[in-house]
Amino acid sequence: MKDTMTLEAMQTYRGRQELPEDFDSFWEKNIASLPETIFHVVEEKDFNTPNIRCIDLYFNGTNKGNVYARCVFPKVDQKVPVIFHFHGYMGQSPDWSVLFSYAALGYGVVAMDVRGQSGRSLDNATFNGNTVKGQIIRGMVDGPDHLFYKDVYLDVYSLIEIVSQFEEVDENRLFSYGGSQGGALALVAAALNPKIQKCVTVYPFLGDFKRVIELGNHSEAYDELFRYFKFHDPFHQTEEYILNTLSYIDIKNFSHLISCPVKFVTCLDDNVCFPSTQYAIYNRLTTEKEHLLLPEYGHDAVNVQLNDTIFNWLTGSEITFEF
Repeated sequence: MKDTMTLEAMQTYRGRQELPEDFDSFWEKNIASLPETIFHVVEEKDFNTPNIRCIDLYFNGTNKGNVYARCVFPKVDQKVPVIFHFHGYMGQSPDWSVLFSYAALGYGVVAMDVRGQSGRSLDNATFNGNTVKGQIIRGMVDGPDHLFYKDVYLDVYSLIEIVSQFEEVDENRLFSYGGSQGGALALVAAALNPKIQKCVTVYPFLGDFKRVIELGNHSEAYDELFRYFKFHDPFHQTEEYILNTLSYIDIKNFSHLISCPVKFVTCLDDNVCFPSTQYAIYNRLTTEKEHLLLPEYGHDAVNVQLNDTIFNWLTGSEITFEF
């Protein structure tokens, strides 16, 4: 199923709900509650890569989480810019070798495993309510302070704080990038941590939840939200409360906090993260921004020109296309 909203209507669409009045103070409070020094462990990896340094990074997240990230840095005698790379829902950080291409141009790459998904980060928290499937709804019955993704967003903030203090890192050149869930986290990184100087997001997830409910369940990614209502609240008596709670992790509500340039990619055939939900995020951005549209693509890998385009955006390189 395609999005029911016309492309013309999407140009000014800003989402079905406004952000809570205390949205900014909610996140300021949570960031202020983080320890000044976050305990972390660094372990060197030996992959016989003479020009690249590889590191396992572990740190303590909020709510008993243990967070892991892969770090790749070029071996040079100067501080390097760093790209924070975030993966899609249910996934994990890319293979080490996938990260090496940026090191060839003198960039570091840090790829975090989202807790409780397929990687090495651990989610040790307990939640009330339905947790049979998915992580969007975890903690929502108890309010915004208990949301699973609240802690993931704080992991993102903490990761940037830790890595920015590494001896080889230029903290004035930090960038965020990802697709789907990773696209959402790239935006969160830029919104919550002003050290991020550039953001690239591809079909971001976790936006405009009321619109998602309105469009109906068409994907594995949001199935948990529909299962909650189907098996727990079929008359939607708690819908207003649930949507208000989820608004604290709704990506469109972070847009006004982003001050760095944003490159935004939307596939117009996307039936997982519907284009209208992405436009709700994009149209709320008040910073320098550019929107790239792919009419023939859905929520799938785009292996023609897009990877080179993103590489150019992040590194300032000038890879050209031949037609």
